[in-house]
Amino acid sequence: MPRLVHDRLTWLIYAQLGVWGFFLYGFGPIVPLLRDEQQTSAALASLHSTGIAAGALIGGFIFPRVTGRIGRARTLWLALAGVAVGVLGLCLFRPLPATIAAAVVISTFGTMLVSGVNVVLADHHGPASSAAISEANAACAGMGFLAPVVIGLAVGAGYGWRPALAVEIALITLVALAAVVFRVRLPRGTATLTAAHSRPGRLPRTYWMAWVLMGVTGSIEVCLSLWTADVLRSHAGMTPGGASAAVASIVGGMFLGRLAGGRVALRIPPVPLLLGALAVSAAGFAIFWVATAGWLAVTGLVIVGIGNAMHYPLSISMALAVAGGQADRAAAYSSYSVAIGFGIAPVALGWVADSIGSHRAFLLIPVFIAVAAVLAGRLGRSIRMRPVPVLPLDARPDGPAAPAVEAAL
Repeated sequence: MPRLVHDRLTWLIYAQLGVWGFFLYGFGPIVPLLRDEQQTSAALASLHSTGIAAGALIGGFIFPRVTGRIGRARTLWLALAGVAVGVLGLCLFRPLPATIAAAVVISTFGTMLVSGVNVVLADHHGPASSAAISEANAACAGMGFLAPVVIGLAVGAGYGWRPALAVEIALITLVALAAVVFRVRLPRGTATLTAAHSRPGRLPRTYWMAWVLMGVTGSIEVCLSLWTADVLRSHAGMTPGGASAAVASIVGGMFLGRLAGGRVALRIPPVPLLLGALAVSAAGFAIFWVATAGWLAVTGLVIVGIGNAMHYPLSISMALAVAGGQADRAAAYSSYSVAIGFGIAPVALGWVADSIGSHRAFLLIPVFIAVAAVLAGRLGRSIRMRPVPVLPLDARPDGPAAPAVEAAL
């Protein structure tokens, strides 16, 4: 069984992804508040998600090029600085075009951060990368759990959401200071797609199957993040502040699921584990959707979060595993899939919600779950993953690589 070693580098990477989680899971509860503030429709408010998607496309495009020039270490710190600048703009600006533009900036640098974290962990931990990526996303969800609570408390106290979101800038500063104090240096590796590799090989079919799967599961997560508070307000009778804070129940479930899932992923193959996670998500959603009492809806959301916990870590781990020596390129392309899901699904749900209400529009979620299950089943028939000993970087002919995969292409 692969062994996961928690060294200082691993903890720093976890912290970097954690501060991104504070924004990522805090942004969803803010969108309905922005809609009220800007007096827009649900469909127009969902354009903030489109801005997130556009930023993900930009970040995915430039990530391998930036790492090729300045290395992964500087890219990760540049990404965190860019997120801080974007959050500052979101807190200062009020018109709809300005807040959407700020979302694009934040997402661009956030996507670079996530891509860098994934490839560094995959390279650093080899066969145990699925567990490491799962734990990193647990840190992301753990910090994300705090964001809706902080925002809900700030709104309930009459301060608004902006001071709460500004905490993101302070967290980024603390992580940078911790790296200096504890003298933790990130690896300087560069992307495998550089000028010397101007004609990279094609990524395998199994990668593109995992790519589509990431888009579908990402659609589940972003729709829940952006519109759950609205359903809690309209169907479960919760106050705006209470509904915003209650979104933390999803993230809390994800934190628990990823914390446990990191160990489970060392023992259970990824596809069966993903199918089980999708089943848990479906069960939790059913409870949430039928509930008219706030406590029961929140219980369902916790279960949804536990199920959702392993969707992304397993999908991205499989995608990087089948990519061979093109991990940076595969990680960058994965952001396109997430961007498509983030850009289309919430807008579609918002458009439907304007016609039939957000509660009934949420029935799109079980459709996404069913599609993800079909894709996971097909992927399971196409690949068989088996960990192998990790070679030193200078002994790998193709550069940094994730766990080996035997694929029926």
